[in-house]
Amino acid sequence: MSTSPKQVVKDFHQANIINDETILENYFHKDLVLIWNSADGLSIMYYDDLIAFFLEIRRTYNDLRIEISHLLQDGNQVTIRYKYYARTIENPEEELGISNFIGIWEVKDDKMYRGHLVSQALTEMDYTTESYHNLKCEMR
Repeated sequence: MSTSPKQVVKDFHQANIINDETILENYFHKDLVLIWNSADGLSIMYYDDLIAFFLEIRRTYNDLRIEISHLLQDGNQVTIRYKYYARTIENPEEELGISNFIGIWEVKDDKMYRGHLVSQALTEMDYTTESYHNLKCEMR
């Protein structure tokens, strides 16, 4: 029985990527391509690139936490909006917000196959005591 694309993307993002070394092979398709726009510009990453990227994440952070605000599915395409928080190895007592992300993933064979990601580092203006779910915006 296959898992819905939405559930695949959600489960990956909520998985413990710091401590579980099987996460990436369980969720990433071997033919994965990720097109990522960040403050550093455009990056095109493949399966092996992401494996190396997450190895570096494991060396840098003691803990990662994600807060998902939006998760939408249309066929085998899933859109997700989220914020990452981290605790560094040097200072595991302090949790810091890292970045806001929005991603669009195509899921194939119950794995994340093609991705488009946009990230923006958090600034002072992004910090709030409210979670995404509690923020209320007034229309002007």
